[in-house]
Amino acid sequence: MKISGNEIRVGMLIEHKNDLWQVLKTQHVKPGKGGAFAQVEMKSMNKNTKLNERFRSSDTVEKASLDEIKFNFLYEDEFNYYFINQKSFEQINVKKDMVGEKGKMLTENLEVNISFYNDHPLTVDLPNQVTCKIDSTDVALKGQTVSSSYKPATLDNGINIQVPPFIESGDTIIVDTRTIEYIKKI
Repeated sequence: MKISGNEIRVGMLIEHKNDLWQVLKTQHVKPGKGGAFAQVEMKSMNKNTKLNERFRSSDTVEKASLDEIKFNFLYEDEFNYYFINQKSFEQINVKKDMVGEKGKMLTENLEVNISFYNDHPLTVDLPNQVTCKIDSTDVALKGQTVSSSYKPATLDNGINIQVPPFIESGDTIIVDTRTIEYIKKI
């Protein structure tokens, strides 16, 4: 889908110079002389390089169309995570470095959205909240200030987060997967 240069927004994926780019920053500039333009900072999804480009409102760029499909997590090995489509029973594998730190939150049968571009997996989106169990945490000290004093805790999947003082080892909590922060106790 073609869009004009002034319609480019942060987070969009666009096709430019035979590559796929994610828009990181946009700034609309109207100089004293000449026409207005959008100064766009982009990151290549394939080469991991950055590019600053100017787009005039008369320029057109191709907005990338992504297919988003629901998959369930199956298992992992040393280099990959494996997922299954519950409708077609098609299995795919995604490299661990594509998922990153959030891959530790994957649990068996967890439903995720995988975005595809030209039949290649591009991103794996976990649900916004997942349930985790506290593996270990420090004992809360009496007399600590009442204002938001958090203490470190280790989850059963190995991730370290900050939790309120009333959380103890063995408690089940809900964690936000976007920020990897404590939300509430169950």
